[in-house]
Amino acid sequence: MSQFLSQLNGTLRRFFATPVSSLLNVLVIGIALSLPTGLYVLLQNAQGIIERFAAAPQLSVFLTLDTKADEVAQLRKRLEQHSAIASVEFVSRAQALEQLKQGSGLGDVIGGLEHNPLPDTFIVHPKTGSVQALEALRDELKSWRRLERVQLDSDWARRLEALLDFARTALLLLAALLALSLVAITFNTIRLQILTRRDEIEVAKLIGASSSFIRRPFLQFGLLQGLLGGLAAWGIIATALILLNLSLADLARLYDSSFILNQLSPADGCTLLAFSAFLGWLGAWMSVTQHLRKIEPR
Repeated sequence: MSQFLSQLNGTLRRFFATPVSSLLNVLVIGIALSLPTGLYVLLQNAQGIIERFAAAPQLSVFLTLDTKADEVAQLRKRLEQHSAIASVEFVSRAQALEQLKQGSGLGDVIGGLEHNPLPDTFIVHPKTGSVQALEALRDELKSWRRLERVQLDSDWARRLEALLDFARTALLLLAALLALSLVAITFNTIRLQILTRRDEIEVAKLIGASSSFIRRPFLQFGLLQGLLGGLAAWGIIATALILLNLSLADLARLYDSSFILNQLSPADGCTLLAFSAFLGWLGAWMSVTQHLRKIEPR
């Protein structure tokens, strides 16, 4: 344990011995990580805003014309007790006819009808806006007795889900490319360190130092650089969201509304730090594995 701490202390001294170079590497890593992470945060916020202001999904459930009042009450109770349904509104035949008169401009024509051709209707508000859940609920309700037709307008939900899936795929591709750049940065940094410490490594091998002993400081350096890069990315994102919220507040007031962009959650922030530290360690491990083999005592 003391040997590990001694090597870690040496790693920290080497890291801060060249503050300008170390700071630039950390900033480059932070900027590279902040791009996909920032887009992820914006995507999460955009999804919440869209779901907040978009029309809530609903199903229109039309009953058969010969459905009796007690059967309507039973159906309403059954719908309200359904685990996938948040709320239910009942529109009677008379209400539907009156709404049609007022909305169509054909009150005289409709008033001349001998019988009301419209059925009783339930407006069902599901608990989730997922396309699959909505369609599953629609298919289930179709099998119920006394339900003539179940209508679902899921086009907007499909468009929204397709757009979000496209954004997530683009985000993953960007994250993968920038993760490779982080590994490349660490790989090159460790390669330069190995070259500058070639004589020291040769002496260590000559006196019998194990490969893990020689490798450990470089792995610590890569992990530390990645971790600090993750912290820099978190700071960049937090600062950017604060500045965006200042401008967004003015825009929200113009629309007589109030909304803000949420910061990166602690759980997501810890994931970012763990991921950046791992990428730094991976780049260091690849570099050490490749270049230490070429150094042998002369």
